[in-house]
Amino acid sequence: MADRPDPTSRPQQRAAHPALHVDGLGKRVTLPSGELTILDGLTFDIAHGDTVAIVGASGSGKSTLLSLMAGLDTPSDGRVVLDGTVLSSLDEDGRAKVRGERVGFVFQNFQLLPSLTALENVMLPLELRGDGDVEAPARAILEQVGLGERLGHYPRQLSGGEQQRVALARAFVTRPSLLFADEPTGNLDTHTGQAIIELLFELNRAAGTTLVLVTHDDHLAVRCRHRLRLDSGRLVEDERQAA
Repeated sequence: MADRPDPTSRPQQRAAHPALHVDGLGKRVTLPSGELTILDGLTFDIAHGDTVAIVGASGSGKSTLLSLMAGLDTPSDGRVVLDGTVLSSLDEDGRAKVRGERVGFVFQNFQLLPSLTALENVMLPLELRGDGDVEAPARAILEQVGLGERLGHYPRQLSGGEQQRVALARAFVTRPSLLFADEPTGNLDTHTGQAIIELLFELNRAAGTTLVLVTHDDHLAVRCRHRLRLDSGRLVEDERQAA
């Protein structure tokens, strides 16, 4: 067991730039009633390997911020620099390439493909990336999250907690430098949600992945070393725990 390589491991690198640099970030949308400001002038850095909680009331702009940081959306003002790459300088294909190479996602509603087994769901991002060996690392990380006996099961045959474990395995199997999680325990009961939180931080420690969470769960937020609080689209708290 000790000789088996960790499928989530990645070489630790000392970078001159932060994992994420957000500079003057703003997002506005035009509605029939006029222009709505969703985010207004956000500036902050996220360090490599850090654990970050984005908190705030519903409608404060948390999920929009996550989408902008991941390159799923483009800002109205400012810029996001992901691991040294200015996302707004890229077209959609370029941003998709960055996401495929460096970013993992975990969502509240799991977003597993119902027609694929657990193993096939985890293999998919490796196949899309063009990796030659996709089954062995997918099997290894599913075993690591405790689903070694459920490889051939479809999402409908798995509990909510098991589906989120598959989603975590799928997110980490590509060894992303950053992982974004949007309310990862929102659809789970307290006990199952706590187990998923423990697994998420365990994988974060093992892989050295930078973890950025959107959450309403204060218990999850206090586990993170860095907390960003939004209020009506503005950054009102940027707090780091002492080392």
